[in-house]
Amino acid sequence: MKIRKNDNVLVVTGKDKGKRGRVRFAYPKKNRVLVEGVNFIKMHSRARAQMRQAGIIEREAPINVSNVMLVCNRCNRPVRVGFRKLEDGRKVRICRGCNEVVD
Repeated sequence: MKIRKNDNVLVVTGKDKGKRGRVRFAYPKKNRVLVEGVNFIKMHSRARAQMRQAGIIEREAPINVSNVMLVCNRCNRPVRVGFRKLEDGRKVRICRGCNEVVD
């Protein structure tokens, strides 16, 4: 998966199109990411032993990784991600717009 935790991303499709946020969690097996401030859902919760508040709770839900694009730190726009091997053998992500190392 080309998107990782703490990446800045832009939502390109769906009800939150155009919103930017930081990836809080990545779920590679499910091909989903949890982005701050994006894809809010309402959950109905019952009070349980004074730990949880009862009522309707809004929280973020994971979004498919195909619906977000990485925002490059250098060119500050949504870009595609590529991979390159450095001389020391490390595999790093690169911005397809400006060929700068993202990692």
